[in-house]
Amino acid sequence: MKKKVWIGVILSLIAFVAVDRFLLPLYTSSGREATVPNVRNMTYDQAERTLGNAHLKAVRSYNVRYLPDVPADMVIDQVPAAASTVKPGRNVYLVLNRKDKPSYAIPDLSGRPEDEARQVLGRLGMTVAGVQIRTVSKPEEDGRVLSQSVPPNVTLVTGSSISLIIGKLEQEPAGMKRVVVPDVLGMSLDQARSLIIQNGLVAGKIIYEKSALLVPNTVISQKPGANSFAQAGQTVEMTVATGE
Repeated sequence: MKKKVWIGVILSLIAFVAVDRFLLPLYTSSGREATVPNVRNMTYDQAERTLGNAHLKAVRSYNVRYLPDVPADMVIDQVPAAASTVKPGRNVYLVLNRKDKPSYAIPDLSGRPEDEARQVLGRLGMTVAGVQIRTVSKPEEDGRVLSQSVPPNVTLVTGSSISLIIGKLEQEPAGMKRVVVPDVLGMSLDQARSLIIQNGLVAGKIIYEKSALLVPNTVISQKPGANSFAQAGQTVEMTVATGE
């Protein structure tokens, strides 16, 4: 008889412990609510601890696009949003920066204004490492990209750097006009003289040089050189081939 009583007492204690430890917390938590804290801009570890203190569970997820200026472990966003009311134990998805850096083919920037070239590279997550200025004589090249350090269609990961060479129109001194020296090599002497005069220059000293291979009376060199700059009215010397 005493044995049965003790067995009953032990079973009652087991049942009480089970209700107190398992069933009662489950019953009471069903009516509880938790407020989601704001964990944006925290590191993932900080956010995980903060959510744990609020009886919530952090779940790692990743952003669709790679953001070059955002650290890899910083929380960009969260779902549910901060101040939302949820049940304890709810998953809170923490959005981190995309892990892999995407790659892009570099476009041809030649002829584009500098600001436009910077915007194009910025959309690809690239940075302009440096800009060199080169003097140009054509107004349409002023302020535009003449060349780029990375050729078009080369693939780079986002975050890479590119250098640009930008044209700057040369300003003529007051009262002075500069012109481009024409290329007269291979022309006859008369043709060369006519072209030089048309470009605002003067045909200067003529030097004759004997040659058995070149057509007589053909310009074989000039000074200043072709496509260089000279002041209007400056003389152009020429060397002309003659027969034996």
